[in-house]
Amino acid sequence: MEGVAQRQIHTLLAKYSESHLNHTNEIIHFVCIPLIVFSFLGMLWAAHPLAALVVTVVSLVYYVRLSVPFAFGMLLMSGVMLWILSILPQAWMLEISLGIFVVAWIGQFIGHKIEGKKPSFFEDLRFLLIGPLFVLSFLYRRFHIAY
Repeated sequence: MEGVAQRQIHTLLAKYSESHLNHTNEIIHFVCIPLIVFSFLGMLWAAHPLAALVVTVVSLVYYVRLSVPFAFGMLLMSGVMLWILSILPQAWMLEISLGIFVVAWIGQFIGHKIEGKKPSFFEDLRFLLIGPLFVLSFLYRRFHIAY
């Protein structure tokens, strides 16, 4: 089973990478994807903190099926994001998260305009969950962490 999962994650990352070859687009994604994840969790947190936790756990189950090392990285990243959300003032959580979400998505679409290719998730919604792994993959390769 491990071999199938490894092939699947490598195939998904390779397919995702096809529309992320331009260096400027990659840099935009390195900034905007974590902001989108954070702001999405923030919007959920504003509705109810348990909603953000449930979505995080469900996504981690998907990540474990693809790659345990990636799931661990996403657990760390999500944990830090949820911790930050827990200490931020709740009064403007929804408005701030929504603002970050919109600006980050505008950045993503600007990146794809520069790239000249449409976002991968237009073809397959799974790529909304693969985007964070794409960013994490650069960090893993830099530190020689197998995924």
